Amino acid sequence: MVTRAGLEVPWLVPVVLGVVAAAVLVGLLLRDRRATTGVANTEDLRRVPALRAWRVRYRALRVGLALAVAAAAVGAGVLAARPVTVEERTRELANRDIVLCLDVSGSMVDYDERVVATFERLVEGFTGERVALAVFDSTSSTVFPLTDDYTLVSEQLRAAREAFADPRSPEAEAIYRGTSGLEGQASLVGDGLASCTLLFDQFDADRSRSVVLATDNEVWGSPIYTLPEAAALAASRGVVLHALHAAGRETFAASTATEMRLAAESTDGTFSTADDAGAVPAILARVQASQLAAMDADPERVVTDDSDRWLVLLYAAGLAAVVLAWRVRA
Repeated sequence: MVTRAGLEVPWLVPVVLGVVAAAVLVGLLLRDRRATTGVANTEDLRRVPALRAWRVRYRALRVGLALAVAAAAVGAGVLAARPVTVEERTRELANRDIVLCLDVSGSMVDYDERVVATFERLVEGFTGERVALAVFDSTSSTVFPLTDDYTLVSEQLRAAREAFADPRSPEAEAIYRGTSGLEGQASLVGDGLASCTLLFDQFDADRSRSVVLATDNEVWGSPIYTLPEAAALAASRGVVLHALHAAGRETFAASTATEMRLAAESTDGTFSTADDAGAVPAILARVQASQLAAMDADPERVVTDDSDRWLVLLYAAGLAAVVLAWRVRA
């Protein structure tokens, strides 16, 4: 932010100063003229101590009056020129988009609650990034689209966390709505990831795009997209996949984890386990370190009136001029 003081009509100040200087010059010339046409035989009077003291006070009052009038004139001139403070604020906008993509099948509830709680805490440190939340089981549902309205984001993440903590709560009904559209199928991970990938927009802008996917990758049913196919779709759209694997049954854990790792690495993303408390902070730290670019928005010019001190000068000098003029006249 750049701050500078200035005048809206700067040429008025030199005009006022010129007028004041001319008035002072005329006053001095008239004083000298009166001094050369003084009253005769007054030399003895000037030697009287009382008269000398009076003359000193008189001259001091006249000088003070001249200075007060000059100060008032300068204050009036500056006020007429409209003193302002101009601030040019350059905003840095983060061009980073993050979609939190959660598998909400029954085996994932506890993991989802922890992931959302961590994400909810970390959002407080975001500065301009856009965030979205999508959930899926057999079908997908968008809880909220990409937005940088952090009040909305915090409210929705809190509601999601409470829903995962108590699946019978009113919040849970809203979160789970639209995720069970296919009877007898569950955890269609490839379709869920593909739906999350399609939430990104502004592809004509240079933006960073990341999906944080939390799932156990245990698919029950016939998805349109397999996980590798969905990862390929993400990569084709410039989306980086960061996978959080929630280990399910022992017979599936190794194979599902390997598939998720390969899918994430194919997009230059990362793989972690969902029960790792540091996984989400590490993912966001990596996104911030490697994918955050700053776009300077057009500077915002804020003009603020800065006349207070000049008003004080004008009032004080004007009052002083009135008092001094009265004393000179007296």
